[in-house]
Amino acid sequence: MTATSAERPPLDETVLSAISPDLVPGLLVEVVPQAPSTNALVAERARAGAPEGLVVVTEHQTAGRGRLDRSWETPARSALTFSVLLRPTAPTRSWPWLPLLAGYAVDKALKADGFAAGVKWPNDVLIGDRKVAGILVERIETEGGPCAVVGIGINVGLAPEELPVPTATSLAIEASHGSAGGTAPDRTRLLVDVLASLRESYDAWQAGGDLAGMRLAESYADACVTVGRQVRVDLPDGSVLTGMATAIDPSGHLVVAGPDGPVAVGAGDVVHVRPAD
Repeated sequence: MTATSAERPPLDETVLSAISPDLVPGLLVEVVPQAPSTNALVAERARAGAPEGLVVVTEHQTAGRGRLDRSWETPARSALTFSVLLRPTAPTRSWPWLPLLAGYAVDKALKADGFAAGVKWPNDVLIGDRKVAGILVERIETEGGPCAVVGIGINVGLAPEELPVPTATSLAIEASHGSAGGTAPDRTRLLVDVLASLRESYDAWQAGGDLAGMRLAESYADACVTVGRQVRVDLPDGSVLTGMATAIDPSGHLVVAGPDGPVAVGAGDVVHVRPAD
């Protein structure tokens, strides 16, 4: 059965208003009742000069966007949909790590909550083989320099009949199957946990250095369910690369052992990555 609005409580704005500095330093959370796209809202604020750390979360996103301009809508209060404004000082050549870093942060928070999550390269978060969260990172040019808008959507309370595609799942569905003690997490607490995880990973990445990069690559690879599987990579020109996904390289590329040897592909260079079987 579909949950009613009474069974889907609103986010606790009192808790979220205290998120900085008490819970997650450097962030300021704003809740809006409804928005076509939180990424679009944060991008507009960024161009107007908003500082790093702005977080906009909506109770009902009506025109969410994913990679390749895919769109979706979820019932009000059934998901956790938000965007974070970052103004990295790290070299722009390392920015391709941002979507991977965000996916890893969500994965880490869900694992801490008792869900058997994993990251599908580059940044989808799965439970089993079903998608529970997606990330869209956009680079925005502003007068203060380039910035990144990190959009995150997590299916929290969706019932089976509300899922956008058959290959999706939600934390409520997984909890009903015995994960996380049988109950889906409170959305407010989950948002705080994800933001804390994202802040920790982002700060480590910002610190830079070869050691930090190696640790991030190792941690991500350990969480990545794509590594170690036979995959099919659909490329923009219509060609297909198949082989074993063997590693994540220091640039965040997926290394695939194809018929002609290892090939490193970037997130922006692929249409789909799927299990070959």
